[in-house]
Amino acid sequence: GPGMQAMLFLIFLILYGMAVVGNLGMIVIIWVDAHLHTPMYAFLQSLSLLDICYSSTIAPRALVNSVQEDHTVSFGGCAAQFFFLSLFGTTEAFLLAAMAYDRFTAICNPLLYSVSMSHRVCVLLVSGSYLWGVVNAVAQTTMTFRLPFCGSNEINDFFCDVPPLLSLSCSDTFINQLVLLGLCGSIIVSTFLIVLVSYICIISTILRIPTTQGRQKAFSTCTSHLTGVCLFFGTVFFMYAQPSAIIFMEQSKIVSVFYTIVIPMLNPLIYSLRNKEVKQAVRRSMWKLSL
Repeated sequence: GPGMQAMLFLIFLILYGMAVVGNLGMIVIIWVDAHLHTPMYAFLQSLSLLDICYSSTIAPRALVNSVQEDHTVSFGGCAAQFFFLSLFGTTEAFLLAAMAYDRFTAICNPLLYSVSMSHRVCVLLVSGSYLWGVVNAVAQTTMTFRLPFCGSNEINDFFCDVPPLLSLSCSDTFINQLVLLGLCGSIIVSTFLIVLVSYICIISTILRIPTTQGRQKAFSTCTSHLTGVCLFFGTVFFMYAQPSAIIFMEQSKIVSVFYTIVIPMLNPLIYSLRNKEVKQAVRRSMWKLSL
C-alpha cells in the first residue's frame, strides 16, 4: 500500500543519503589531511568513491520505483545499470584484496613497506582493479543481453541483476549460468583467497609480537578492513555463489539492497569509528575550521 511505499522511500532515502554523505566525508578528510596521505588511505579513498558510484547505480532508481506505480525499466537502461553494477562490484572485490595486501605488507614486511607500496604500485593496484571490473562487466553484459527475451519483460527486482534477468529468458540459460558462475566465481574466489592468505600471515605475525600493546596496535589497523571484507564477501557469496539464487528471488532482493546500499553506508562508519587516525583527522579539520 501507499504507507508501505512511503516507508520504503524514506528508508532508501536515509540509507542512500548516509552512504553519499559518509563516503564524501571520507574522501574530503583524507584529501585535506596530510597525515592521511598514505597507501592505506589512498585505497580507502578509492573505496569511498566506488561506494558512492555503486549505491548511485541502484538507489535513485529504487527511490523512483518506491513512489511510482510503473516499475518498468527500459532495455537500454537495464543494460546500463547491469553493466555499472558488474563494474563497481568487481572493482570493489579487487580493491578489498589490494587493501588486504597493503595491510599484509605493512605488518609482515614493515621495512620494505615504502618500497613495495610505492605511489606507482598503489596506482597500478587501483587501476588494475578497475580494469578487471571493466573486463567482467563487458563479458557479463554482452553474454546476458544477447539472450532472447520473450513474454513478460518485467523484472521482479529493484534493479537489473543477473538472476532476475536469466529467469526471464526463454532460451536455455545453462551456458550463461555456467559462464556467470565461472567468471564471478573465479573473481570472488581469487580475491577472497588473497584476503584470506594475507590475513593468515597478518594474524600469525601479530601473535608473535611480544607485547600486548604492540599486538593491539597492529591488529587495530586491520579490524576495520576485516569487518568490511566480511560484510562484502558474505553478501556476495550469498547472492551469486549458490544456484538457488534464482529461485529465492524475494530473499535475494533484501540481500541485494543490503549490499548495494547498506554496505556503502556502513563502510565509512566502519573505517572511521574503528580508526584513531581518522578520528584525529576529523578533530584537526574541525579545529582548523573553527579558527
